[in-house]
Amino acid sequence: MMSTKEEVLEKVVRKSEKKKQNEIVLYNDDYNTFDHVIETLIYACDHTPEQAEQCSLLVHYKGKCTVKTGSYEDLKPRCSKLLDAGLSAEII
Repeated sequence: MMSTKEEVLEKVVRKSEKKKQNEIVLYNDDYNTFDHVIETLIYACDHTPEQAEQCSLLVHYKGKCTVKTGSYEDLKPRCSKLLDAGLSAEII
């Protein structure tokens, strides 16, 4: 017989396994301007200008940044837009 604590933990684990989120990771490059990256993030990922600017700075200084999370079906066309715009990105 399971304790209440174990039952709750099992439910949380099962729920989190069902809702696995994927991420689009954007990588730094030496070719694209900040303006281009910002405009592309606004267009492809529905970022606000502030979000896009913050992500572009993180990519520049850290080398990469998660720019969008969600289901694979939602992220695939978004990642394609980033790649079509000449940015380096992948879904993980």
